[in-house]
Amino acid sequence: MSGVSLRANETLEATLDAYGNMILRLAYSCLKSRDDAEDVLQDVMVKLLELNPRFENGEHEKAWLIRVTINLCRNRLRSPWRRHRELDEAVSVSGQPGWDAALGEKNAVMEAVMSLPEKYREVIHLFYYEDYSVAQIGRILKKNESTVRSLLYRARKMLKEYMKEGWELD
Repeated sequence: MSGVSLRANETLEATLDAYGNMILRLAYSCLKSRDDAEDVLQDVMVKLLELNPRFENGEHEKAWLIRVTINLCRNRLRSPWRRHRELDEAVSVSGQPGWDAALGEKNAVMEAVMSLPEKYREVIHLFYYEDYSVAQIGRILKKNESTVRSLLYRARKMLKEYMKEGWELD
């Protein structure tokens, strides 16, 4: 690797081993695209190399990686190029027979979570998939604990409604 020291390369590999899947899952839950999630994972690693932050402990490093991942996802969601591409993909997928049925049969819960607005997907992901407490989520997202509890409550309510409607259709 030109331009990257052996020590930086080892640090990057250790970070990828420890947190790569978490970053990928979080980015996917925000962006709903595996390709975009992989791009964000790569961008997070580039930021880590560029900034070379010093962490107090593993939890501090994990929180920093989550914060950077969320920020990069939000930047991608704001991109006009992404909005144009999503429209093209929606048109191409909608013509495939059985697409919605296959998706619903494979993973109804994930489909329900992915249907939530971003602010709800974030808290659901951090709470249920990353096992963060309400207080920790508040620090990561820079929100009050009461706000995080409200977002979780609303997200759960939306998920119940979504799942109830899904089961009634069957």
